[in-house]
Amino acid sequence: MPKVIFEGSTLEVDAPEGGSLADICDRHESNVPFSCRSANCGTCRIEVLEGDALLAPPEDEELDILDVFAIKAPKFRLACQSKLVPGPGIVRIKPLESEF
Repeated sequence: MPKVIFEGSTLEVDAPEGGSLADICDRHESNVPFSCRSANCGTCRIEVLEGDALLAPPEDEELDILDVFAIKAPKFRLACQSKLVPGPGIVRIKPLESEF
């Protein structure tokens, strides 16, 4: 089972395999901001500091939004679109500063 560590806070969460990162953020009141759930705004941009292999590959819609901000997966992702894959390990993330 992956563990998600939220950099900049004391939050560490054992995550269900295949779980949605957005659901984990909501359930544990993380420091990742959300204004949507449909990959159309980018407020939930995160930097993946460790464990990008434990996240499912981004789909085209997420890649399009990341391109708008001139950032690239796998180092950067949208938390609203990221899903954990089965397997042990650590995913360490931190929210990006908002440019809005």
